Amino acid sequence: MMKLTLLIPLALGCLSFSPEAFHKVRFVYDGDTILVHGIGKVRYLGINAPEINHKGGKDEFMAQAARSFNTDLVNGVRVRLEHDAAERDRHGRLLAYVFLENGKLVNTLLVRKGLAHVMRDSRKLKYQNRLLDCQRKAMQEKIGIWSRPINGEEKFYFGNAKSYRFHRPNCPFGDKISRRNIVRFQSRRDAFWMGFSPCKNCRP
Repeated sequence: MMKLTLLIPLALGCLSFSPEAFHKVRFVYDGDTILVHGIGKVRYLGINAPEINHKGGKDEFMAQAARSFNTDLVNGVRVRLEHDAAERDRHGRLLAYVFLENGKLVNTLLVRKGLAHVMRDSRKLKYQNRLLDCQRKAMQEKIGIWSRPINGEEKFYFGNAKSYRFHRPNCPFGDKISRRNIVRFQSRRDAFWMGFSPCKNCRP
């Protein structure tokens, strides 16, 4: 009966965890995705870590470092999951803030170490200011993903104030941004500083 109770909320798309309960992490996929006992795959809310190429290709810069840091923090330990406005991503994975038993928020720890960047949308997230503050400190210190010099900087970038994504000037997705939502940035740094994430198509 316990397993059946656990699976019903997942099928209905409802919350499948209690915000007060702690659950053991069984596996760490990368810098922002874990497998939690009794819950399933959980993706860290409000952040995006460098991608690991699980097909044997080239990983993104600092991807293995992000996974290693995340593994040291949560693998085999009990964590508390907290929900927010966004419940699931487009792949159906639960989105959550992940807290250690000492109260530390793993999402912010990764961003503060420069091993993930802030990723948000038009919805107001509970910890987005805290996350952005951690990102700005990591940027100022030039650690993690912010330690590598930027090559091929464009003259400017277009941001979408609704999706919080930014694009290269010639990106077709950038052309579709409504005029009232366009934000112009002089550099990639400016866009990240304001909490915008890079478009996955033009990869600015």
